[in-house]
Amino acid sequence: MTFLPDHIHLPAVHSSTCSPEDFIQEIKTGTSKWIKTKGARYRDFHWQLGHGMFSISPGHRSKVEAYLAGQAEHHKTETFQDEYRRLLRKYGIACDERYVWD
Repeated sequence: MTFLPDHIHLPAVHSSTCSPEDFIQEIKTGTSKWIKTKGARYRDFHWQLGHGMFSISPGHRSKVEAYLAGQAEHHKTETFQDEYRRLLRKYGIACDERYVWD
């Protein structure tokens, strides 16, 4: 797991019996409840409404894990927003930015 100031990367194995929306909602709900137990400064913590979820083949797992481990350094040269836009373009995913950054 990689925590950065404006986003998180969480490699996970996702069950085919759970929808991606339900999977993300469980993560957001559980972590929001947990972080609010860590002190008053987290009282107003909330996740943004949107999320991104990308699948990889098992054969690429180690390469993706290495890439995620270098995210703090990587984001010194490419912002999270620019990287996200680039990934969406690369995979042909349409995006209306009015609903992405909240």
